Amino acid sequence: MTVTAFTEPEERTALRAAVAKLAGGYGRAYIEEKSRSGGRTTELWQDMGKHGYLGVSLPEEYGGGGGGISDLAAVLEEAAAAGAPLLMMVVSPAICGTVIARYGTDEQKQRWLPGIADGSFTMAFAITEPDAGSNSHNITTTATRDGDGWVLNGRKTYISGVDEADAVLVVARTADAKTGKLKPCLFVVPTDSEGFEAQRIPMEIVAPEEQFTLFIDQVRVPADTLVGTEDGGIVQLFAGLNPERIMGAAFSNGMARYALDKAVEYVKTREVWGQPIGAHQGIAHPLAKIKIELEQSRLLQQKAAALYDAGDDFGAGEYANMAKYAGGEIACNATDVAVHSHGGNGLTQEYGLASMLLAARLGRIAPVSREMILNFVGSHSLGLPKSY
Repeated sequence: MTVTAFTEPEERTALRAAVAKLAGGYGRAYIEEKSRSGGRTTELWQDMGKHGYLGVSLPEEYGGGGGGISDLAAVLEEAAAAGAPLLMMVVSPAICGTVIARYGTDEQKQRWLPGIADGSFTMAFAITEPDAGSNSHNITTTATRDGDGWVLNGRKTYISGVDEADAVLVVARTADAKTGKLKPCLFVVPTDSEGFEAQRIPMEIVAPEEQFTLFIDQVRVPADTLVGTEDGGIVQLFAGLNPERIMGAAFSNGMARYALDKAVEYVKTREVWGQPIGAHQGIAHPLAKIKIELEQSRLLQQKAAALYDAGDDFGAGEYANMAKYAGGEIACNATDVAVHSHGGNGLTQEYGLASMLLAARLGRIAPVSREMILNFVGSHSLGLPKSY
């Protein structure tokens, strides 16, 4: 019987090592300091862009690396595993860059993609609304034709990194389609547009990226800010949402790797009763369980990304959701076990793990809750009747 080992391409293995080295030079202490002081991770972002890591999945002819979401997910996972995750990687290159690369005009690609690739131009993404919840079909932000342009009106909430963004890719619907089947339109709206206001949401999560509510009041944009077609519908939207879920999984898996590494390092050296505490099964078994579940989660992430890069959007959607679910679970479980393995030290700022307990929870809630993923898997993967 022929046995084939699962391996990533040599190029991606080298990419992982290079990113780990760069991000490790910043590390968790850098992220914690920026988070607690209200600073931004601009130096790390620009460094990642300068080395080509932010644009690794974007087309070469527009300043990218010509790779796929598999490569971009590897970059984010390694950065997170080094203690220096960048949430805006989920948004600017993965969602916005992918949508523009697939559906933008050549002029739009020339205008936005090189900056997204090198980190000099950052784009946020706005879909969530206060009253729509998890039901994106209830989006009420409208786009109305006005001469040779569009006028946008509406509200968005929990939008990441607007203070760091030059523009926001806004999901709206045409004014004559307020009811019935969702046919979303995607507009690139500069953050300095008249009528565009961002209000910061106070959060308990210790993270450098801020969250915002957006007020979009009679914001006028030219026709060439519409990405794709007016009637492109849900297909154009999910060109960005599947990568978002894959990147969310990578973010969570990297965080879990960081927590597990710190816990293993600690229990190997912390001695009680004359031997390392890692020798005790009460400590070792929970960590071993985390390792197994982490590798399962990483494999789901890699399969989802491979399907997406192969052009299998339907298959990628199924596995991207499962990967995102698995990532959220392992991040929460890994940080919990890591803190517990440290005992009281796990709750101190010195060890940098306690704040990760809440940050890891984000993977269970956003960009789609684990309950909605279970609904999706139940109805789409198993063929069960929908409950909603």
